Amino acid sequence: MVDRRPRLVLVCGLPGAGKTTVARTLEYELSAVRLCPDEWLTELGFDLFDGAARDRVEQSLWRHAQALLAAGVVVILENGFWERSERDEKRLRARGLGADVELRYLDVPMEELERRIALRNQEPGSVVLTNELLRSSQSQFEAPTQAELDLFDPPLA
Repeated sequence: MVDRRPRLVLVCGLPGAGKTTVARTLEYELSAVRLCPDEWLTELGFDLFDGAARDRVEQSLWRHAQALLAAGVVVILENGFWERSERDEKRLRARGLGADVELRYLDVPMEELERRIALRNQEPGSVVLTNELLRSSQSQFEAPTQAELDLFDPPLA
């Protein structure tokens, strides 16, 4: 078995940016545990837009992630991490547990996000996102600056 440090990977981006695709690839490449709030909300029968349910699920997954990090595991969280304060909190807490922390920021132009969401909206059983909702998300999103990105560890893969 390869001896390695625990690592937290935060996957950051807007809807349609490819967070789940990247996280699934990293899950395999890094032999990691991937925690996706959208998947848990769906599995538990919650509406993806139920803010209270999302908060509870994300808090529960974060507690689980911390226990995994303390046990030396590589953990991927694909919450989106729209706010700098949330990224800072996760980075600092994970470092306190002795983990390396990387931020995978998926910066995708709005036109491409709209194209991807339109395709995803056509898939059976998908949650339909409108362009208006996507643009509203963009206005709430705090993109990481280079100075912030420099606070994280370089990617393993």
